Amino acid sequence: MPLTLASLAHHSVLKLTVLAGGDRLGDTEVRWVHTSELDDPGPYLEGGELLLTTGLKLPVDDAEHIRAYVTRLAAAGVVGLGFGVGVGHDAVPPALVAAAEAARLPLFEVPRKTPFIAISKAVSAAVAADQYKAVTAGFEAQRELTRAALAPDGTAALLSRLAQHLDGWAALYDASGAVLAAAPDWAGRRAARLAGEIDRLRDTPAPASAAVAGPAGSEDRVELQSLGTGRRPRGFLAVGTEERLDTAARYVVHAAVALLTLSLEQSRTLQDAEQRLAAALLRMLLAGEPGHARSVAGKLYGTLLDHPVRVLIAEPAEAHATAGADAVTLLGERAEAVASRSGDALLAVREGPRLIVLAAEESMALSTAADLAEAEDALAAGLSAPVLPAEVPEAHRQAERALAVALRRGRNLVEHGEVGAGSVLPLLADDAVRAFSEGLLRPLRDHDATSRGDLVASLHAWLSHHGQWDAAAADLGVHRHTLRYRMRRVEEILGRSLDDPDVRMELWLALKTGP
Repeated sequence: MPLTLASLAHHSVLKLTVLAGGDRLGDTEVRWVHTSELDDPGPYLEGGELLLTTGLKLPVDDAEHIRAYVTRLAAAGVVGLGFGVGVGHDAVPPALVAAAEAARLPLFEVPRKTPFIAISKAVSAAVAADQYKAVTAGFEAQRELTRAALAPDGTAALLSRLAQHLDGWAALYDASGAVLAAAPDWAGRRAARLAGEIDRLRDTPAPASAAVAGPAGSEDRVELQSLGTGRRPRGFLAVGTEERLDTAARYVVHAAVALLTLSLEQSRTLQDAEQRLAAALLRMLLAGEPGHARSVAGKLYGTLLDHPVRVLIAEPAEAHATAGADAVTLLGERAEAVASRSGDALLAVREGPRLIVLAAEESMALSTAADLAEAEDALAAGLSAPVLPAEVPEAHRQAERALAVALRRGRNLVEHGEVGAGSVLPLLADDAVRAFSEGLLRPLRDHDATSRGDLVASLHAWLSHHGQWDAAAADLGVHRHTLRYRMRRVEEILGRSLDDPDVRMELWLALKTGP
């Protein structure tokens, strides 16, 4: 247990007498002892000290000065004041007793026969004993956690032992911030409500930590720790307790962090091997060799090729290169984490800045990846229609085309069905097409600005009625001979024949996509 003022007050050798603040002795921890005769020793203190003085330089008859002195001590974090008598003063000055009582600062009288060094030794011995106890408890906890980590369900067992040691709860998150495991079982929901705090910690290179308030409705103090040795954390640990972690508890948490980090780093080799296998399988499928892919997939990916699949391709949006790269990585991590929990088979392959995901049509992992892609402005993604495994090359082409549309239109996610349905005009709405349209129609617009004729409006009406003179003229409210004259002027100004279907197509697209 930490040393308290009550322990010092009851120390049989020191024979200290409590003169003020007696009601605060039991819960006040003493971290160290400092001796000072300065009027303001605050700059030399860290807080938590028992200050010893003989009052040689204190104007003990100046009550206001003494009150200011006690106020400065309290502000500096002094937890108690020991006043040695028999040197400068035969008794503790009444003004000091009154000021300490008013400030609720514990005040002791130190008898002449008790040297200050004796108090320092007693505190030092108690602090050392407490630290030794904490270290011993930490080593024992580390052995328990290590044994738990070696169990068949090592992660769950480790979290359970950790929660018991802390008399609280513990949760493990994957790199994307999804909860992988929690102990006790009820802690999973509480841990999930810390997603925002995990997102903030993810931006800090590992190892990193943060102390945060618990989720709304709880009185927890939560400490978060990132796991991993690289720039990007490979996971996160959260521990929640009602009280602040003491030294022994911190040893336990540090041991858990070390074991979980080791486990995550050791799994990297296996994950890299799975990535290489996934890339090889994808290449086989894209090469039109589903049979070979099925034989290589084995039990790890075999069920994936028994059902219709879809392909999703994601890459950073042009305006968010750096954030987009992180978003693509997060998308892959989240999809793999969901696949692991749900039992879905999934291929997630990185090709440079791109991520290619192949998953069963109705899998939870694919749905999660698509939802995340649609919500993330820093990336663009295209999603294919469902296909049989033998048709993966076509699904890949569909996803590529959908991705191109997403990039062109500034969309987060475009599905293949959107590309094949509706109007083609939105697909052409980029700067190059608008520049072409403006250039093609500029001579007609210049004419209309300086002369009579309304050639642009007349051309639009004529094309929209497929060259039917009467219907177009009626729309414009002019005689069909007037409209014929205007169309001849269009041909003269543009130097193109409206009998040419290609010319009519270009002019119609210019009218529909231009400014």
